[in-house]
Amino acid sequence: MTMLQALRRHPLPMRTRFGHSLVLTYALPAPVLAPLLPPGLTLDTYEGPHGSHGFVAIGIVSTQGLRPAPLPAALGIDAVLTGYRIFTRFPTPAGRTMRGLYILRSDTGRPALARAGNLLTRYRYHVGTVGLTVDGDLLTATVDSRDGGADLTVTADLAPARDGTPAPLPAGSPFADATAARRFAGPLPYTFDAEDGGIVVVKAHRSTWTPVPVAVRVTRCTFLERGPFEGTAPVLAQAFHVAGLDYGWHRGVRRALDGSVR
Repeated sequence: MTMLQALRRHPLPMRTRFGHSLVLTYALPAPVLAPLLPPGLTLDTYEGPHGSHGFVAIGIVSTQGLRPAPLPAALGIDAVLTGYRIFTRFPTPAGRTMRGLYILRSDTGRPALARAGNLLTRYRYHVGTVGLTVDGDLLTATVDSRDGGADLTVTADLAPARDGTPAPLPAGSPFADATAARRFAGPLPYTFDAEDGGIVVVKAHRSTWTPVPVAVRVTRCTFLERGPFEGTAPVLAQAFHVAGLDYGWHRGVRRALDGSVR
């Protein structure tokens, strides 16, 4: 194992507070997503009335006081981050299955954060112009990526989150009902990285997490138009919002492909 490999294994436990977290869940046919996963991880699928689907989550998060866990919040930084992740499963020798997310790409407007993220993780950080604003009941997130590979504009109506009336499923969603959709709300307990014949497992911890379905309007999403997604037809399956909670994650733990700790 090289020094760089050890560094990129999430060596620092981190803490932050989420001002806002908006997660868009897109459904795609399982054969589109399965080849994007490294050995050891399997696609987390939903078997519904319209067949088998896998899912990509697009997360937009405003972090407050992001820092290594031992430091006080006053020494942390505020940032808006976006991430593109596949819902996955990872078995363990004891027969338990971990549900988590495999990171395809991350974006931030802070170059120093991107450099640190790429040094300490494999979350594939890119630098762009990233913004999140709230005007009354409307949350708007925009990303202008330098390479054009992850431009994004989405507006969410937060009224359901505030008055307790969840938005209905989007038209064309493969989910049978809101209960099925909630299983893919994110964030899940784990994120996964691949490392030379093994999987690095990062476990998260959070305060009360009650995401509310919200209606969104997405006018740009270039990530799902390029590369392995070119020519596909991703379907918005659901969008969830949550605000004002503490969040963090532990140091990464490397496991073998069979799930045993190494």
